[in-house]
Amino acid sequence: MSRPRKNHSPAFKAHVALEALRGDKTLADLAEQHDVDSDEISQWKNELIQRADELFGGAPAGSRSDRAKLKDLYAKITELTLERDFLAGALRQVPGKSPDK
Repeated sequence: MSRPRKNHSPAFKAHVALEALRGDKTLADLAEQHDVDSDEISQWKNELIQRADELFGGAPAGSRSDRAKLKDLYAKITELTLERDFLAGALRQVPGKSPDK
């Protein structure tokens, strides 16, 4: 019979992956100690190695497209702010109306 699926916290995964990186114990020993599959530990260790640059300020994979999206969003914010200010000024000129109401 199979075991029920466990959801491990990111902190737990990081702890076990760091232990695996140290190399003090074998993957089999760590798997037995933490009651997880050795393949999982191997995956966590590889992910830690691959993504370590992100922890120390390296650019994530999608950072260029993220910067382009941010630039577009800032341009849209500027455009909408100008439109709002223009319309608020125009509304002030209508008798009996104010932009605050």
